[in-house]
Amino acid sequence: MTIQYYNDNAQSFVDGTVNVDMEALYSPFVKLLSDNALILDAGCGSGRDTNAFLSMGFDVEAIDASEEMVRHATAYTGIKVKHQTFQDIDASDSYDAIWACASLLHVPQEQLLIVFNRLEKALKAGGVWYFSFKYGNEERVKDGRTFTDMNEESIRALLSQFPTLVEESVWLTLDARPERDEKWLNVIVRKAE
Repeated sequence: MTIQYYNDNAQSFVDGTVNVDMEALYSPFVKLLSDNALILDAGCGSGRDTNAFLSMGFDVEAIDASEEMVRHATAYTGIKVKHQTFQDIDASDSYDAIWACASLLHVPQEQLLIVFNRLEKALKAGGVWYFSFKYGNEERVKDGRTFTDMNEESIRALLSQFPTLVEESVWLTLDARPERDEKWLNVIVRKAE
């Protein structure tokens, strides 16, 4: 259902997100990275963040579950974006950093443990992982998309299943798009050495 939404609405989603200023989220993430870090943009959408990290000089691999978003992001970034779901990630100790901005929120609650396990495995020891969820504590369907909302308590309960993931910071922000008034839960963790 959610993937179909993005396939059907790819252009309007790209138009609404590609130019949003994300510097306030990039800054606390990239300051934790080495200059030559390899970043996985997990659920890259329009390719906005991939493009930003490439322009900062990082190496980036990007994936998205929507074929149409992959097409848009590949054209926008100039790199080959991979058509892949989180559940299909099968890398091990491959990435210095993972960026999952507003993407894991579409994973059903009962799949989060599996997806977090795959991403944790893909991250190198010492690696940094940013992710964000809409702020709340429910699963819901809105406009043809499923959402799993998280708050500080629910995200810490999930992270407690992963002793290798050490919390760096958890903070709230307001949606950067002018027509939105939603709160976001932002999290950075580091994988223990």
